[in-house]
Amino acid sequence: MHAKVSPGTVLDLRQSELIQHVARCAPHEGLHATTLPSLSVIRFDACSLQLPSVYDPCLCFVVQGRKQALLADEVYVYDPLHYLVVSMTLPVMGKIIEASPERPYLCIRIGIDVKMLAELLLQAGPSVALARIADRALYIARTGEALLDAIVRLMRLIDHPRDAAVLTPLVLREIHYRVLLGELGHRLRELCRVDSQTQRIARAIEMLRTRYAEAVSIDDLARVAHMSTSSLHHRFKEVTAMSPVQYQKHLRLHEARRLMLSEGLEAASAAHRVGYESPSQFSREYRRLFGAPPKREIEAVRSV
Repeated sequence: MHAKVSPGTVLDLRQSELIQHVARCAPHEGLHATTLPSLSVIRFDACSLQLPSVYDPCLCFVVQGRKQALLADEVYVYDPLHYLVVSMTLPVMGKIIEASPERPYLCIRIGIDVKMLAELLLQAGPSVALARIADRALYIARTGEALLDAIVRLMRLIDHPRDAAVLTPLVLREIHYRVLLGELGHRLRELCRVDSQTQRIARAIEMLRTRYAEAVSIDDLARVAHMSTSSLHHRFKEVTAMSPVQYQKHLRLHEARRLMLSEGLEAASAAHRVGYESPSQFSREYRRLFGAPPKREIEAVRSV
């Protein structure tokens, strides 16, 4: 007669297995691609400063440690019990708040497939497709046992390439389905509704993302989104926690910082590249967002 395993023990075993899988795929710090499509893993061996990043639509599952995401002035903390959902492209400040060489921060990132979500909604029927007005395009939800089990099975496929070719799409489909059924799945459902307000805001975000260095007016965005300027401004702020002007500014500053760090551009050149005409304005806004003028902040990051 087999001894009954408690739900808590099962979750601990799943978590322990995930830690082993991710640690093997990420032997050193940084973001690591895997052999599976849309799946990457992240490792950090120490707590970090507040670092900027532009998050594309994704699911982030922490398997060890904790991370804090800052969207405008709102703080989101996620850990092995909670996962992060980003349903639209967002400029975010991230900070590792629990990590050490002995117990590094480990995270699994899965790209969100909106087409797959829409197919699942059609297949699942009206009980899942009931729409509610979405709030933020970033949120934290609790990781349930069924979802955790699917993630474990996905990670196992990395070691079995022949099985992975057939089973990866099925397991990714299950993960998307579990998230749709989750406590805050309605926020993703709204994104799949044809011509919903959330989908219209997504079109405005895409315009800003691809044309961040250009002068894009609120009227231009309203036309793309097929909304009045007042409705666009209101819903945009509900979804992103910032106005369209603030959103574009954040995208510009994040990209300028990347150019200075990865391509070695001087502050004035980076500012011009992302659409700033005034270096002094760029410096003021950079300091306001990142806490120090461009040159000093970049030097501080490089010295760490």
